[in-house]
Amino acid sequence: MDKKKKRLVIRGAILLVLAAAIVFALTSKKETKVLAVGDKAPNFELQAMNGEKVKLSDYEGQGVFLNFWGTWCPPCKKEMPYIEKHFKEFTNKGVQVLSVNIGESEFKVDTFIKQYGLTFPVLIDKNKSVSRNSYNVVPLPTTMLIDKNGVIQKIITREMSEAEIVSLMESIQPE
Repeated sequence: MDKKKKRLVIRGAILLVLAAAIVFALTSKKETKVLAVGDKAPNFELQAMNGEKVKLSDYEGQGVFLNFWGTWCPPCKKEMPYIEKHFKEFTNKGVQVLSVNIGESEFKVDTFIKQYGLTFPVLIDKNKSVSRNSYNVVPLPTTMLIDKNGVIQKIITREMSEAEIVSLMESIQPE
């Protein structure tokens, strides 16, 4: 009888600890705001592949074509050459491209950059703090069009055609 009571007390204590852990986990989750058109784009700082620190706020007064992607993502691979093709033309018109890789190794990203001949800034979100916590990016690719005032004008959560990329870059040109 003594063993049964002991086991019952231990099992009860374990259940109580598990229940407390579950309640804590459910109530302490930080809510990540889902961004929408019209919201101010959250500022961030990430390291570019060339070693420079890049802040979104550095591009105030310019349009920003903010593209989140992965080397393993087939739609990302399809649209990268189109983004590269029009990057220089639109940089001269006040539209900057910031390409944010989601948590992959510098080796993989560097190999991808060389394979596709990318010359625009490629940033790596190593711990996914920007993509998950600030921007709540789920599908890849995701592109956010940010105007000269830092306001999100459009969010695209799919692959884009070349014509669409050109049209979208035109839409965020500062006047």
